[in-house]
Amino acid sequence: MRPTEDRRGPRNQVRINEQIRARVVLVIDSDGSQLGEMPIADALKIARDKSLDLVEVSPLAQPPVCRILDYGRQQYEQSRKEREARKNQTKVVIKEVRVRPKTDPHDLDTKLRAITKWLQEGDRVQLTLRMRGREQAHPDWGRKVLVEMASKVGDVGRVERDVLAEGRQMTLVLAPSALATKKSKPSAPPPGQPSAGTGE
Repeated sequence: MRPTEDRRGPRNQVRINEQIRARVVLVIDSDGSQLGEMPIADALKIARDKSLDLVEVSPLAQPPVCRILDYGRQQYEQSRKEREARKNQTKVVIKEVRVRPKTDPHDLDTKLRAITKWLQEGDRVQLTLRMRGREQAHPDWGRKVLVEMASKVGDVGRVERDVLAEGRQMTLVLAPSALATKKSKPSAPPPGQPSAGTGE
């Protein structure tokens, strides 16, 4: 048994030219003016005379509304706009840093430097602390480690999601502060003034 189709045909399919099934259509010209209702054959002839396409834009209207336009160009413009929109979207990147309740202080310093760098670059950071064995009986140890790490990068990041316990692990999410990216790009000195650190 075939699936039922509505009068528009396959979902999201736009009918153009001979694909249009209606016998009578309401036609909108390429300049936006209404040409009125007419048989589909007459509408197709007008579109062909202009070297354009007849595109069904409102298939459920009575009669269906069709527009005369350059369908290929319209598709190209729509695709270009979608590409531009995707290009302008900000990609949200979440970096993960894993620690233990008893991670060596030197290792923590290394991780904190990486966290600071990522926050300055505009990335979010998820701190993940995993507990084993007896450590699970002292969740306050893990929470203390995560809170302390967050406080040490407080000048470039803020807590976006507080400590969340999930089974044997805890997580905390940091997001860049408003000034984080600015600090990573020092501003140039005003014209005529020496830059910082230069000698006379």
